[in-house]
Amino acid sequence: MDEPRPLPRSFFERQTLRVAKELLGKYVVRETDGERLSARIVDVEAYVGFNDRASHASRGRTKRTDIMFGLSGLAYVYLIYGMYHCLNLVTEAVDYPAAVLIRGIEVCQKEREPTGAPVRIEGPGRTCRFLAVDRTLNGLDTTLGQDLWIEDRGEAMAPSYIQALPRVGVDYAGDWAKKPWRFCIERHSKKRSRRRNISSSPHKNHPSS
Repeated sequence: MDEPRPLPRSFFERQTLRVAKELLGKYVVRETDGERLSARIVDVEAYVGFNDRASHASRGRTKRTDIMFGLSGLAYVYLIYGMYHCLNLVTEAVDYPAAVLIRGIEVCQKEREPTGAPVRIEGPGRTCRFLAVDRTLNGLDTTLGQDLWIEDRGEAMAPSYIQALPRVGVDYAGDWAKKPWRFCIERHSKKRSRRRNISSSPHKNHPSS
């Protein structure tokens, strides 16, 4: 297998909305029991700061949310409805709670699709099930390239193909539920992404937005 090429911490240390948009087209990689799975990220949601009523952190720093206050690039994994795991990536500075939820992925599996068209896996629970992500990965440092990490494979998603939508399932958050902080790309839009030279644009030089 190829050597892991995880995104550096500097990628995640930037403003959360910027990170969320730029995660689209990146690949989440899961290595377990000698097998490596990878999938293209196509749907994410951002959760930002203490005042975001849709965020777990709006209730303060607790045992459950402690990871959100930690180093950027850590995996924040929690369970909902007692059965579905959700994978988040911590962003911004230490002690400032923010993260991006991975809501959907595309998997290229020719054995499932003879045409070679990607298989779309929608929803954070299904995403975690496919990637074998559970609470044992909570707090994992994805920048180390072990067990779970994010890779840039040179696909820069054109902004015109990114949809900004209200977040899902957070009606209790009032006006915060209406914020268009869910970002997704249409099905099979890989052909519309731009290939680029990864080494020509290091993440640490990206300006915050």
